[in-house]
Amino acid sequence: MGETIHAGGCVCGDIRYTVTGDPDIVVVCHCEWCQRRTGSAFAMIPKWEQSSFALTAGLLTTYRTFNDSGRWLDLQFCARCGTNIGFTQERRATAQAIDAGTLDDPSIIDRDKHDFRYIYVRSHQDWTEIPKGEAVYDGGLPDDVSEPPPKRQ
Repeated sequence: MGETIHAGGCVCGDIRYTVTGDPDIVVVCHCEWCQRRTGSAFAMIPKWEQSSFALTAGLLTTYRTFNDSGRWLDLQFCARCGTNIGFTQERRATAQAIDAGTLDDPSIIDRDKHDFRYIYVRSHQDWTEIPKGEAVYDGGLPDDVSEPPPKRQ
């Protein structure tokens, strides 16, 4: 029995992709940049190894930008409808980040099953709530994510 394959895509249907298995980590980012990028209060970003990601229809458009540390980040989106599909980044160049809302079934992302990390909580909106007992970081993830994270009280 193989690993489960999950499908997703953009609003107009031009872009379709699959990811295999469970994400390695799920980042819930509250930084102001992700708020602007997604048009929401935070970004829900499950990450898989790039070898688990396959584009099955369409071509992603890429926009390269740089973060405050000077590292690159390649945003991937549909050129026709503008849907953010995900990104790759210099910090962990072997990972494929997916915007969770583009999964056909976003409910596959499960706090009880996956390693959730809430980052940049210093800029979270007051009208959002970060669950108690979760791994939280005032800023970004540390370089070594195997370190035990601080927990929200």
